Amino acid sequence: MLFSEILGQEPLKNHLINTALSGRIPHAQLFIGPEGSGTLAMAIAYAQFVLCQNTGFENSGGNESCNLKFQNLSHPDLHFIYPNVTNDDVKSKPKSADFILDWREFVTKNPYGSLFDWYKHLGVQNKQGEIRVEDAQDILKSLALKSYEGGYKVMIVWMVDKMNIAASNKLLKLLEEPPEKTLFILISENEEDIIQTIRSRCQVLHFNALPESVIAKAMREKYFLDEPSALKVAHLSQGNYNRAIHILNNDNDDSLFEKWFVDWVRAAYGAKGNPAAIQNLLSWSEEIAGIGREGQKQFLGFCIDMFRQALLLNYQTDKLVYIESRVEGFKLDRFAPFVNGNNITDIYKELSDAIYHIERNGNAKIILTDLSIKLTRLIHKN
Repeated sequence: MLFSEILGQEPLKNHLINTALSGRIPHAQLFIGPEGSGTLAMAIAYAQFVLCQNTGFENSGGNESCNLKFQNLSHPDLHFIYPNVTNDDVKSKPKSADFILDWREFVTKNPYGSLFDWYKHLGVQNKQGEIRVEDAQDILKSLALKSYEGGYKVMIVWMVDKMNIAASNKLLKLLEEPPEKTLFILISENEEDIIQTIRSRCQVLHFNALPESVIAKAMREKYFLDEPSALKVAHLSQGNYNRAIHILNNDNDDSLFEKWFVDWVRAAYGAKGNPAAIQNLLSWSEEIAGIGREGQKQFLGFCIDMFRQALLLNYQTDKLVYIESRVEGFKLDRFAPFVNGNNITDIYKELSDAIYHIERNGNAKIILTDLSIKLTRLIHKN
């Protein structure tokens, strides 16, 4: 992974390279950034720079045999931990090592991929993955061995906030008493979901969403889009390069999510004073409950964005609006007056609470039905 292949984040690149060149490498670093900002890509490039003893400000000039091993992520001193689930082949106690070939294929194809993309790649998007104690035990075993190249060993933990309590406790002990010449790179999109004792033992680096100009340039140079098309994709992506790729490939879920959203708010609007319309909300809840928990969380996150965009339109900040409605008969500007300062806080809270309860394995149908009934009241609150 070349640093030049990573979009933007120049100050962070320079900082990481300088720590390696000066020999002042913190043993534990926490990369925090939104989806599509390049945290995983940067972690891999940094690991390569350290392990291959590269020089200058690019992954070259060092051990070329080592650099070649990074092309398929097969370097023996590079270790990965990531959320995983049971499937037809691994029926109990899954761990990252069981999915290493899938992982290498996934990351090689798109190092900006999301957690939901990873579950889709495994074909288990209806399940919620986690990092279990078996993975933490594998970390102990891997780092107990001498390094293959005689230098550092690097452990990249992707989505560290998905660690369960038992795994977090084992990782914490390692961070408190790290093996010699070991570099931990922890990655997360949600800093507050990581236990404080782990955060306090890491140097934290924050990644920003990518500027539109950076994404537009990548769309032109990598995918040969013309200037207007590149700018449109960049605007719709909202700083998320992974979303830009999905928009380009026309394989994102936004079209389906928008249809579900429109069906939902129409049913909620029509349910006031019309008990018969409640059946529409119940049918909607059943449909969304059937798509799997990760899909439900993705969809509810999309709903938060839609309400936020409607609020911006209502307050006449049109330049900040990026969503273009594709559902026949639905206009976001007509919906916008129903989203205002009197109800947006409550709407956001109810959606966030629903995500929280779904993540903790609550009954999705009950959660979504309750959310829908509350929306019928909030959407009419002026």
